[in-house]
Amino acid sequence: MSIRNLDAIFRPRSVALIGASDRPCSAGLVTLQNLLAGGFQGPIAPVNPKHKIIAGRPVYPDVQSLPFTPDLAVICTPPRTVPQLISDLAARGTKGAVVITAGFGELGSDEGHRLQQAILAAAQPHLLRIIGPNCLGVLSTPAGLNASFAPGSAKKGGIALIAQSGAMLTTVLDWANARSIGFSYLASLGDMADVDFGDMLDYLATDPATSAILLYIEAVTHPRKFISAARAAARMKPVIAIKAGRHQAAAKAATSHTGALAGSDAVYAAVFRRTGILRVQDLDELFDAVETLARARNFSGDDLVILTNGGGPGVLATDALLDCGGRLTDLSAQTIAKLDAALPPTWSHGNPVDIIGDAPPARYCDALGILLAASETNAVLVINCPTAIASSADAAIAVTRVASSATQPVLTNWLGTQSAVTARAAFDQAGLPNYDTPTAAIRGFMHLVRYHKGQRAILETTPSLATEFTSDESSARQIVARALTAGESWLNAADVGAVLRCYGIAVPRAGVAANPEEAARLAETYGAPVALKIYSPDITHKSDVGGVALDLKDADAVRNAAEAMLRRVAAAAPAARLQGFFVQEMIRRPGAYELIAGMSVDRQFGPVLLFGHGGTAAEIIADRALALPPLNLTLAQDLMGQTRIFRQLQGYRDRPRAALEDIALTLVKLSQLVCDLENIVELDLNPLLADAHGVIAVDARIRIAQSEADSVGRLAIRPYPKELECRVSLGTLGAIRLRPIKPEDAAMLARFAGDLSPEEMRMRFLTPAKGLGDAALARFTQIDYDREMAFVAHSEDDPGRLLGVVRLAADPDNVQAEFAIAVRSDLHRRGLGRLLLNCLVGYAQKRGISRLFGDVLAENLPMLGLCGKLGFAVAPTPSPGVLRATWIRAPQAV
Repeated sequence: MSIRNLDAIFRPRSVALIGASDRPCSAGLVTLQNLLAGGFQGPIAPVNPKHKIIAGRPVYPDVQSLPFTPDLAVICTPPRTVPQLISDLAARGTKGAVVITAGFGELGSDEGHRLQQAILAAAQPHLLRIIGPNCLGVLSTPAGLNASFAPGSAKKGGIALIAQSGAMLTTVLDWANARSIGFSYLASLGDMADVDFGDMLDYLATDPATSAILLYIEAVTHPRKFISAARAAARMKPVIAIKAGRHQAAAKAATSHTGALAGSDAVYAAVFRRTGILRVQDLDELFDAVETLARARNFSGDDLVILTNGGGPGVLATDALLDCGGRLTDLSAQTIAKLDAALPPTWSHGNPVDIIGDAPPARYCDALGILLAASETNAVLVINCPTAIASSADAAIAVTRVASSATQPVLTNWLGTQSAVTARAAFDQAGLPNYDTPTAAIRGFMHLVRYHKGQRAILETTPSLATEFTSDESSARQIVARALTAGESWLNAADVGAVLRCYGIAVPRAGVAANPEEAARLAETYGAPVALKIYSPDITHKSDVGGVALDLKDADAVRNAAEAMLRRVAAAAPAARLQGFFVQEMIRRPGAYELIAGMSVDRQFGPVLLFGHGGTAAEIIADRALALPPLNLTLAQDLMGQTRIFRQLQGYRDRPRAALEDIALTLVKLSQLVCDLENIVELDLNPLLADAHGVIAVDARIRIAQSEADSVGRLAIRPYPKELECRVSLGTLGAIRLRPIKPEDAAMLARFAGDLSPEEMRMRFLTPAKGLGDAALARFTQIDYDREMAFVAHSEDDPGRLLGVVRLAADPDNVQAEFAIAVRSDLHRRGLGRLLLNCLVGYAQKRGISRLFGDVLAENLPMLGLCGKLGFAVAPTPSPGVLRATWIRAPQAV
């Protein structure tokens, strides 16, 4: 659904506990005790027809008897009673419920599913939101609410933990309490019948009490909503996820290399990467990530200074850092000189900075102060080994004193057990990340590195396509439709080549021959050596049955190879239908790299793209990476960069650099094909040969099937909505193209903003800043079309010059949206602003948005006049000199 009424669950004014009990160790009693002990300031009403008083509180027999309408109801009664309770609560006006009771969809039984649907049917007409069923409950420290049967309460802090597993929630809570780490909210979602991860991400993204979000995921129920919400949340604050079930079996009957290589856990990894979520693998790593992101200060670089009083732990930390792909900071000559002046001559004179085992607190202070003042320092790990010469506890106190004013992250590792207790307590008190071992500390640091790399990736601007390409979707659809009508599940080789050519993907010249004689004549027309392949709808891997012959130099060789091939294939696959031969131009690319690119359909997330090391040993080499479509050039390059072969593609020794831009563009073309053609369910380009001269798909396979969803509906990320493109004629401006914004428009938008004067920027963006930075450009162009929309206008005669832009950003409920508009200064009063705003209003109406609003400076009279002409109401805001223009959709006739 949405974030609607989630405040009733996490910030309620009143609570009813249905199923309160006095039975020891029961969920009803423990939940009541937690509610009473949590510090909640509103009324709490226990409900149970069998009791008059529990825990000194009056008990009400039923929902109808309650003296007030509770914002939140917590339900601990048997499953069969829950649907009626939800109905009674919804009728009274309750807006939130936590159903702790188990026995619903998680059982997998018809009765369980029936009961689950019954509670949803009772809740949805009244917009009552449900956490659960089959959950531990929720804790909200801003509200002083502990509506759970967790064995303890939470300290107040900025971390939100959302988990499907109640056991995971209590485990993390116990660990965090011991480390004085606090939470804003903890929620056990259970079966996620209603409120799911997407809803919670949307709610927490803008919650002022939450600075970081932790997710424990077993499965995602609404992939597109999850991805959309995760992308939005991760732009605002750290989101960390642990995914259980990493080794669940992937597709069991994969018939292509792509299908064999793509597995469910790898797809989740691609989802997390695309959304900017930091993924961790286990509880230890989750705790490390919590420790680091909850406490580490500003982060600006991915290198590290190690400060230690023991050489061995410093070396261990260095090894761990390099193993993880991290870097040691290169200390400048000035920093070395300052350390020389402050430290004994026996210090290490480099990084790691070993200040020797007898280091007193003052030496830690001096060294750490110098390092933190150095311009090259981005982060420091401070290590202490216990000695009989110097106090570890005193050294820790000294470090906290220096680190308190640091602008860079300072991480600590005090080795030992009893000797480190006091030091770790001091670090907890000071809010410094601390770890038991050097390896754990390095892992914590790398969480920072990975998180910030992810943030940079989602904010990186996308270059325009180096080579524009046009696709012929209509022809490709006709080819696929004909094959489906004929009952085929794999396109024949000729049709595969035709579909790929429709999208500008290079393939060799090729044709189909009915017999050996035709194959020989066809080979002569190519005037070069050819490859001969058996032509059969029943044979996928042709080489496995002797159905491939390469480098045939003339017609006689082709004829002889074809006759021999018929005999081999008939013996190896006697049931296969043999329809002739596929004759293909032999591609000679000595030294070319064999790559693989392809697509398969994941059960949850739909189409997934693959890139990696190709050839017949692709599965064995297992050098591949996955990504979700749609791709742009930046995302394609990121996909390539995740593989080992990418380093080889840069060129080495006598092998020149491959045409990396052509490879990336081929992936973008493949992505467009996948986005357009919903009936393609599996695709291989293997080998995809790449060298300095370009890219060509030497062999390809495409599997097809009827799709229940359309081309947009089956994708986990909404692609570019090309159906919204239009052409209009506007007076003296002539032909204008209106279309949704693309990531590749960043450079054009930067030029447009750069042409605006500071006064115009102030009028349109309420800031006098000149131009837009890279982060803003990425944010404005890499939009989520499910949540936002921006239309750009440009002349057909000058498509690289932006005339104007208008945008809206909708709330997660799709009820209201904020708009903004900007028109090139030399085009004012030419009708362009009216055209753009009319376009946006029409789009909002079709999308079902009820309210558009935008803030306008009171002195911006032309904009206010335009809004008035289009029916926007204008009213003052709390901010002096700022007015709000609001459009409200007219009620629909019944």
